Amino acid sequence: MHHPGPPRFAAVGDTLELAPRDPDPAATYSWHVKSAPVSSQVTVGTDDVEEFVPDAPGRYTVELDAPDGTHELTIRAFPGSLRPVGGTGLGASGMSGMSGWSGVSGISGVSGVSGVSGVSGSGSGALGAEKEGEGGGRPRVQLRGRVEGDTVVVEAHPQPNPKSSRSAEELDVEFLLDDRDDVSRGDVTVDDREVRIPVDAFDERVRVHGVAIGESYSVPDSVSVEKAGESVSVVRLNDPPEWSKDVTLYEIYVRGFASDDEESDNTFEALTKRLDYLEELGVDCLWLTPVLQNDHAPHGYNIVDFFDVAEDLGTREDYEAFVDAAHDHGMKVLFDLVMNHSARQHPYFQDAYKNPDSEYYDWYEWQDSGEPGTYFDWEYIANWNFENTKVRRYLLDAVDQWMRVADGFRCDMAWAVPNAFWQELRDRVKSYDREFLLLDETIPYIADFHNGMFDMHFDTTLYFTMRQVGNGHQSADAILDAIDQRTEVGFPDHASFMLYQENHDETRYVVECGEPAALASAGALFTLPGVPMLYGGQELGQLGRRDALAWEEANEELRDHYETLIDTRKEIPALQFEGGFRRVDYEADSDRVTSFVRQDGGEGYVVALNFGGGRASFSVAESVETRDVVSGEDVLVDGELTVDDVVVLPIQD
Repeated sequence: MHHPGPPRFAAVGDTLELAPRDPDPAATYSWHVKSAPVSSQVTVGTDDVEEFVPDAPGRYTVELDAPDGTHELTIRAFPGSLRPVGGTGLGASGMSGMSGWSGVSGISGVSGVSGVSGVSGSGSGALGAEKEGEGGGRPRVQLRGRVEGDTVVVEAHPQPNPKSSRSAEELDVEFLLDDRDDVSRGDVTVDDREVRIPVDAFDERVRVHGVAIGESYSVPDSVSVEKAGESVSVVRLNDPPEWSKDVTLYEIYVRGFASDDEESDNTFEALTKRLDYLEELGVDCLWLTPVLQNDHAPHGYNIVDFFDVAEDLGTREDYEAFVDAAHDHGMKVLFDLVMNHSARQHPYFQDAYKNPDSEYYDWYEWQDSGEPGTYFDWEYIANWNFENTKVRRYLLDAVDQWMRVADGFRCDMAWAVPNAFWQELRDRVKSYDREFLLLDETIPYIADFHNGMFDMHFDTTLYFTMRQVGNGHQSADAILDAIDQRTEVGFPDHASFMLYQENHDETRYVVECGEPAALASAGALFTLPGVPMLYGGQELGQLGRRDALAWEEANEELRDHYETLIDTRKEIPALQFEGGFRRVDYEADSDRVTSFVRQDGGEGYVVALNFGGGRASFSVAESVETRDVVSGEDVLVDGELTVDDVVVLPIQD
C-alpha cells in the first residue's frame, strides 16, 4: 500500500515531505491538492517525492495517484503564530543543506546548545523557553481509549506547559482520523475532548490522532482501535515497548570489547563469551555498534554493504548465533541502523562519483562543486538522496532484513533523515513486532521525534549537563533543570529517555571529570527518570574512548558501585520508568550536591548526589530513614545526613 501515512499537523510555512510508502521504483506517482483553505494558493510538484508548504491556516487534502489507487492525506495547518518555539517544520527533508537546525550532532560537548532558543528541531528551544510576549510554551497531550458497550471512546488529556499560565481546562484539543482507515466520518462523534466511534462503523481498525493547543500546539499523540473477532482493544501507538522501560542498556564497541580474545574463531564468538559477565553485572539490553560491511574504519559507520555482516567480525550466521545467545541470557539486542549515508567506498557511490551518466548518480546528494552532500566536512561518507524512491526502496529492504534478527534499532544521525521516512520505518517494524524498540540519536533532542517515529531518545541535555556539573562549571541543581526541560520543550509524559554519561563518540567521563564525579554521575544514571546506559568499560574505569578494554586493570570499586546501583534500581519501583520525580526542599554545605524525590504510589525516596568528592552534609524537608538503600549504611553522622556520592533514603510515613 503506497498511502503516504498518517495525517499531518503543522504550521503555515512549514515544509512537509510527501512520499509514497513501500515505493516501487518502476512506478510513477503524482500528487494533487484536492482541497485547501479558501485563501490558499498552494500547489504541489510532479515528482514522486515532493515538498508541501501550507500557506494558509486550515485543512488540506492532498491526493496521491499510485499503482494501487488514489490515496488521500489530511494536513492540518495552524497559524504560524502557533509554531512551537524553535520549530523549523515537521517534515524536514534530511538534506544536508538543512543541517543548521540540528547539525551539531556528533560534536563532543556541543550538545549543550539545546539550551539555546531556536537551535534545534520543533519544540527543542531554550530551557523554560517562552513564546514571545505570551509567557507560555508548548503543551502536551495523551490520548486514552476505552470500550463502552458497542462504542469506543477516545479521550484527550491535555496538560499545559509548566511555564504557561493556562490551566488544562483552557487548552483546546483537535482530532484527526487516519485517512488510511475505512470509517465513515459521519458515524464518528467528536466534541471538545472526546471521540466516540461505534464498533460497527469500522472493519479492522481505526486510528485517532490528536493535539493540544495553547500558546502553540503539542506533539501529536495517537491510538489505534482494533478488532480481533469479537474483541475490541485500544492500543496507544506512541508508548515505548514494555520491556524497554526498566532495562539497563550497555553499548558494545564491537571491535574493542573482546579484542583480547585470541582463541575465538570470530568477534561474535568472543562477544558471546562475555555475556556471562554482562548478565552478572545486571545488563538487560545490548547496543552493538555497526556490524555491517564497511570501509575498514573501526567504528563501522561508513557502510559499503547494507545487506551483509563485516568480514572481520564473522558471518551473518555468527551474528545471529550471538543474538540467540544474548536472548538465552535474558538480553535484548539493538542493531545500529545507519540510514543517512553510505561510505564513499560503497560501489554505488564509486560508480556515481563524477559520473552524471551513472544509474546511481541520483541516489546521492551533490554539491555544486561536484562533491557529495555531507555534514561537518566528513570525508568518508556521502548522503543518500531521499527524493529518489530507489534509495528509499533499497534502505527499506535493508530494514526488512535486519529487523528480523534484532529487538530494536539504535538509529544513527536520526536528525539527518526525513521524518516521513522514520514514520514509515516505524509502522513497518511495529507491524512486524509491536515490541520492537526505536532509539534515536539526535543532538539536541527534538520533541516531535516522539510523533510516530521513536520510542526512546538520547537525553543529550542531561549528558551535557552532567559534564558541566562534573567539571564544576555548573551547580549540581542544573541536573534537575535538565530533567524539567523535557516537559518544558514539549516531550509528552510517555516519552522515554536514554541516560548516558559517555559513548564511543565522547571522552570518558572519568577522564574529563575525575572519579568522585564519576561515582556521583553513575548514581544519577540509576536514580533519575529514564533508562540508564553504560558504554563498554565504563564500569571498569576504562580511560580510552575506543581502545581495547583493559580488563586486567579494572577498577573493582567502581564496578561494584555500578552493580549495586543496577540492583538497587531493579529492586525499587520508584526509581524505574513509572516512578514519579519531583524537587524537594533541601540544604547542603556544597553546591556540588543536589537532591530530589522519586515516588511510586505511597512509597517515596529522597536521593542525594554529591559530585564534589569527599563527604558532604545535607538536610531535607522530608522525614527520611537514615539507612541508605544503596550502601546499606546509616548516613547520619553527628546528627547530620551525609553523602559521599549517592544515597537513596526511604521517606517515612
